[in-house]
Amino acid sequence: MPAAVVILAAGAGQRVGAGANKVLLALGDKPVLAWSVRDALALEDVRRVLVVVRPGEDDRVAEALAPHLGGGEVGVVDGGPTRHASEWHALQALRPEIEAGTVDVVAIHDGARPLAGPALFEATIAAAREHGGALPCVRLPGLLDLAGRTLPPELDGVQTPQAFRAPELLAAYARAEQDGFDGTDTAGCWARYTDLPVAAVPSSPRNLKITFPEDLELALRLA
Repeated sequence: MPAAVVILAAGAGQRVGAGANKVLLALGDKPVLAWSVRDALALEDVRRVLVVVRPGEDDRVAEALAPHLGGGEVGVVDGGPTRHASEWHALQALRPEIEAGTVDVVAIHDGARPLAGPALFEATIAAAREHGGALPCVRLPGLLDLAGRTLPPELDGVQTPQAFRAPELLAAYARAEQDGFDGTDTAGCWARYTDLPVAAVPSSPRNLKITFPEDLELALRLA
């Protein structure tokens, strides 16, 4: 059964210092956002690709993506004031297909992570089908706590795409809406409102997030 991919592109990106949405900055020959969109469109079992944008940026995002879609179709959804709200808007847009059973898994990805690659999308979607939820993890050695003490070397950092079984994810966000709960990421809402596990999928530091100006140069070298 096909999956859906939601790519979040509604952030302000103030730390990158560009005065504009960082996912529309150029990374090589295409915008940062286009890298993830093209990866999602390349997946054989993906039925829908949605991009969540800041209200008022619909036309700008569509214009930036148009030359890079290769005939694929991408839906655009207005985001909300928080990441959680933007995810909820996307799930509401997917609700008819989820309730009809034509979408079984939803993967939610940060558009500022351009180098995830199709293989990581495929691995997280497959793991979500098997376990309920899945997210990419990468080992973070050499961390210190606020007191300067070295933290255990086996700590992992969590990335995106995070993928989850669609009916349970929709139900979790509906309950969160009723409760006024606003999670920091998709897995937080999933853990609060479902009993299904979340599997860790091995990833790598290559799946970096564009946060600061120097990240663009590093991403281009890695690409």
